[in-house]
Amino acid sequence: MGDDGTSVQGNGQRIRWRRGRVTATGRSWRDAVELTVEVPGDGAVRSLAHPSLVGVPEVGDEVLLNTTAWAQRLGTGGYALVVAVPDRLPPDPSGPGHLVKARYTPMQVSVQGVDEQDTEHHAAIAEAEDLGGMPVVVADLHSALPAALIGVFATDPDLKVAYVMTDGGALVAGFSRTLHTLAPSLTGVVTVGQAFGGDLEAVTLHTGLLAARHVLGADVAVVTQGPGNLGTGTPWGFSGVAAGEACNAVSVLGGEPIGALRISDADPRPRHRGVSHHSLTAFGRVALAGVTLVAPRGLGSELGQQVEEDLAGQPERNRVVWVDVDGLDEALQLSPVTLSTMGRGWPEERAYFLAAAAAGRYAALRVPLPD
Repeated sequence: MGDDGTSVQGNGQRIRWRRGRVTATGRSWRDAVELTVEVPGDGAVRSLAHPSLVGVPEVGDEVLLNTTAWAQRLGTGGYALVVAVPDRLPPDPSGPGHLVKARYTPMQVSVQGVDEQDTEHHAAIAEAEDLGGMPVVVADLHSALPAALIGVFATDPDLKVAYVMTDGGALVAGFSRTLHTLAPSLTGVVTVGQAFGGDLEAVTLHTGLLAARHVLGADVAVVTQGPGNLGTGTPWGFSGVAAGEACNAVSVLGGEPIGALRISDADPRPRHRGVSHHSLTAFGRVALAGVTLVAPRGLGSELGQQVEEDLAGQPERNRVVWVDVDGLDEALQLSPVTLSTMGRGWPEERAYFLAAAAAGRYAALRVPLPD
């Protein structure tokens, strides 16, 4: 029993805590800095700090680390995460905002939401009724973002594209080196749900989409989870299932949902070859309002036939379109960020990146003409 008489349950420890000393600093980007931390019993540990949360650790600082995922070699990019610099705490936050994200975890943060009452954008979000037909590319993996963006700009370089990051993967936008590099090409980043660290913060995907359209003035939006992906090898137990819910949100708001298919002939797992079961589940079974699924031409006869067969069972509400990919291979090869998904890059996963670029191209072609 607790001191107040309440029952204390679930005392199994969930975090592998370690203390260590910073011995070197490495790359830094957006809101992240790499560190080498010497940890007794673990040796030199590759670590990551988010300065907006813990300040900027320096060589010689003692730091408190969460090494849980690092020790299990899970999908945090191979990092232990700095929780605090106990002897040199950062100053108290002084900025505006009353939204709390990563709520009721030890690292909850306060941010200003584009949709909260005290923001200059509250009235615009409160009055916004729809997306005005804005095309929205939806993908389940963060790695599709640069390819989708390349597809848009290879088709119409004058379009404004916003990125809406959901909370299925990394919650901190600053974790993504991709976003740091793509920042000059994006009209803005909106972090929604429990995700935070974008140029704008929103409570829900719905208000995030409205902010992309009515605050950032985007012609096209791209929606994916943050870096990382949680999968269990079961039909429904993967974080990318939220891509289907994103399509529903786009439809409710009067936008045009466009599915970037996860296609591969390099993945060794049968369930991800051809069109991944992730895409077939999220778009075929969760996106109940319908979604346009974009398949790229030029995959080659064998893979192209497999993709066609995989998509043959789509419900009537989903439309399948095949998009010409002239110029997209060349554009993808010039990507400003390294294209990589599930540890494989270009051109090994050409089909995957080509599919995302084709979805971006289709979105660019679907931008409504001005009145």
